[in-house]
Amino acid sequence: MAKHYRGTKREEQALSTYVKLLRASEAVHGQATRSLAEHDLTPSQFAVLEALYHVGPMCLSDLAHKILKTSGNLTMVTGNLEKSGLIARQQSLRDRRYVTVAITDKGKRLMARIFPGHVSTIVEVMGRLSPREQELLGELCRKLGRGIDSERDGDNGA
Repeated sequence: MAKHYRGTKREEQALSTYVKLLRASEAVHGQATRSLAEHDLTPSQFAVLEALYHVGPMCLSDLAHKILKTSGNLTMVTGNLEKSGLIARQQSLRDRRYVTVAITDKGKRLMARIFPGHVSTIVEVMGRLSPREQELLGELCRKLGRGIDSERDGDNGA
């Protein structure tokens, strides 16, 4: 049996919590995205379609920020979705570097068909927690994420 890291109480608690967070995140994400392969979609492709379906057309940088991906990764993902006819890219006439991405009618039909099942899966998975536990988990995740965002942006929280 592998030994656990031996460090200070603070280190051991932080590492244990981190591992639990990762395991839970991977398990939930895996369950939530398992059915996407039936529709020849990757989780990143689904994230793009879902954002465009609910928010509307966006430039690539805004879309990348929305779905937590890099612009480089997004270029490949959107290229594959465009080949499938699920999205369309439009280059600005004023600035050729500015590209807007929109979901096509074919993409809308696909999302209308598969999104309700995706929501059902999320509700089922998250149903392992009570409504109050879901609320608390959301608050804790937001607190953790915002703290990291503040540090990354050079704000030490003061």
